[in-house]
Amino acid sequence: MTPDLWSYPNDAYATAGQSFNLEGYDVEATDGKIGSVDEATYEVGGSYLIVDTGPWIFGKKVMLPASVVTQIDPQERKLFVSRTKQEIKNAPEFDASTFKESEYRNQLGDYYGRFPYTGTGNL
Repeated sequence: MTPDLWSYPNDAYATAGQSFNLEGYDVEATDGKIGSVDEATYEVGGSYLIVDTGPWIFGKKVMLPASVVTQIDPQERKLFVSRTKQEIKNAPEFDASTFKESEYRNQLGDYYGRFPYTGTGNL
């Protein structure tokens, strides 16, 4: 089953959207930390995370569709995503002036949509 890329997995949305704000949470890829959440949205069918990568990729930001979230740990203030560092680094470059436009979201959706869906993880 393929999820809507722009929606949190059901359990994650309930946790993230109703109980607390994800901004400031550390973000862990499958192979290590990539940065921290700078912005998070919680709209069904339109949710995403903007992650500040800090020194990892020279202070750039990346945009991740909400469906890549696999686990949220409110005690540790961490969230986990189902992509590797390299997969995230190879995504279309984030541009603060165009990231809300449909053309960029379509490019990002095409990129992340190529990866196999691995389920909702351990939420």
